[in-house]
Amino acid sequence: MSKLPTGLILAALLVSFAGRAVAQESAGGQEQEQPRDERARRAAPTAAETTTWQSAAAALKGRYQGDESARSDKFTGGKVETAKFAAGEPEVRVTVDVPAFRLTLWQNGKEVKTYKIGVGLVDYPITISERKVSDIIWNPDWIPPDSDWVGERGGVKAGEVIKASDPRNPLGKLKMPLGSGYLIHEAKGAGDLGSLVSHGCIRMMRADLYDLAEKLVAARSLPITAKQLARAKLTKNTLVAKLVDPLVVDINYDTQVVEGGTLHLYADIYNRGTNTPAHLRTELAEHGLDPAALDNATLKKMLARPTQRQKLVVPLDSIASGRALADGRLVPIIPAAAAPAKKKPVAKKTARAD
Repeated sequence: MSKLPTGLILAALLVSFAGRAVAQESAGGQEQEQPRDERARRAAPTAAETTTWQSAAAALKGRYQGDESARSDKFTGGKVETAKFAAGEPEVRVTVDVPAFRLTLWQNGKEVKTYKIGVGLVDYPITISERKVSDIIWNPDWIPPDSDWVGERGGVKAGEVIKASDPRNPLGKLKMPLGSGYLIHEAKGAGDLGSLVSHGCIRMMRADLYDLAEKLVAARSLPITAKQLARAKLTKNTLVAKLVDPLVVDINYDTQVVEGGTLHLYADIYNRGTNTPAHLRTELAEHGLDPAALDNATLKKMLARPTQRQKLVVPLDSIASGRALADGRLVPIIPAAAAPAKKKPVAKKTARAD
């Protein structure tokens, strides 16, 4: 763990994001990601810059975090606060941690529920960006995108409206459009969880999708009745819930997460070059470890251990004492009972809704 007080760490975070916001405005809204080396050179904040987790969460609301998980100690001060869901409390947002195959619902800055997911294939990756959901649609139509894989699928044409009652519709009982053809929609089965299975979409089990959607309806007090929800589940009739204030969905790609004083290393499933000794050294240095004490050989061995199915979990104290390899343990990302069989990737070109 960093030796800086929690308030100081969070204050530095707010200063960093304020600078990023200025850069975005000057670039016409284009996201300008700050290199990890630059973050490592940040000066320590002053005592006058202290703040609380609640104000930090408010400052981060609606901001794209890019390569930083919302669960990182940088954002939480070393503790992810959890809470029971509360109807009528509209301050909700969603984060998607792609390498962890995890979607989390947050309310008032606290974790309410976490769901396991499947994501896009390597050749059709889910977009790493901030998206917004304006509609929740039960029994949705599917409009095949103008993409190469649609032609290979057979039996459907790009732009065709395929109703929920049509067996060719792959979306299942519910979808949440993320824009640009990306969706959150129903998985084909438990085998999708923890897998690279879609053409750029996020897949969830039906029960989880229903649970997430109903929590959003209740949080935002949307005019959807229990009777309407029950009918949508039992029939193929389309039901649409409009979100006047769109739901922010932050899709991030963080393969090196320090959470609660423990390093969680995930595989670089999209081959984005995130798992290098230099990146890991910077991440650990930001949490108080001496970079000079971290040799490349050990870091490389640590980075080689995670797989798509398993993450490496190592306490920071073990790393500091030279016991990273001895104390590190592999933990399944998806529970063994639900572990899916591996699927072969398909040939690529564009990432769109499936």
